[in-house]
Amino acid sequence: MAFTRATGQFTDRLTERITTLTGRLAGGSPLSTRAVRTGAGLAGAAALATTGVVGTLATPAAAASDGTPRTYALGFVQAVAVGDTIADDVRAQAEAQRRAADASRERAGTAENTGAARTAAAEERAAEKAAKERAAKERAAHSRADRTVQRRVASGYTAPYEGARTTTPYKASGSAWSSGSHSGIDFPVPTGTPIRSVGPGTVVTAGWGGAYGNQVVVRHKDGRYTQYAHLSSLGVAPGQSVGAGDRIGLSGSTGNSTGPHLHFEARTGADYGSDIDPIAYLRSKGIGV
Repeated sequence: MAFTRATGQFTDRLTERITTLTGRLAGGSPLSTRAVRTGAGLAGAAALATTGVVGTLATPAAAASDGTPRTYALGFVQAVAVGDTIADDVRAQAEAQRRAADASRERAGTAENTGAARTAAAEERAAEKAAKERAAKERAAHSRADRTVQRRVASGYTAPYEGARTTTPYKASGSAWSSGSHSGIDFPVPTGTPIRSVGPGTVVTAGWGGAYGNQVVVRHKDGRYTQYAHLSSLGVAPGQSVGAGDRIGLSGSTGNSTGPHLHFEARTGADYGSDIDPIAYLRSKGIGV
């Protein structure tokens, strides 16, 4: 009798365990194949212990990929194969996560590229604005210089550019000059500085002058000539009449030059070799340099 009670108690506990496993399968709990195999083994053992007959664990069959329930013989009974379904779910979840990560990286890259493009565009706009402001300041400075020059030409003559000062003096000696000495005076001005006729007259030369680079020669009403050399550009043509302070070109460093400057000469004739002291000539017209 004691054996019967013990067997009954064992069967009750085993039946409870099987019922729990069956409920988890029916509820879709992700039981492992090992859990199924364990439950099946217990069911078979219970059946064999109580009746001597191998039983079968009745559980809902998991659908295979073709829709057909798939089962496998495990020990004494058949068990539902849920491993494929779980693996498919895991693979699908992993693929979804991978796609989400790729999309996130793509959005980040697009945002980065957009930000870089916006920064480059902003820098370009800032550079354009700065260039326009510099050009406006230069125009304003030239305009002020023009007005100043016009006020100073009441005597009929003016300096070749506003704020004139000299560096290399007249008749400075050295091997840089073919004659052995400097035939004029140099004004240290940056490229693009407006150069003006010192007095009224007529343009006799405007073009390339060999070692002088781009040059302009003006014959004045007093019979003297002035030369303006190493210009970056010309603003007059031969035969053109000019007044004191009229712009005849822009300074530069063309010809035999070591840097931007204006080479200025005063002459008794239009050609090289007829030079006179340019400082003395300008001072005779009331221009101090």
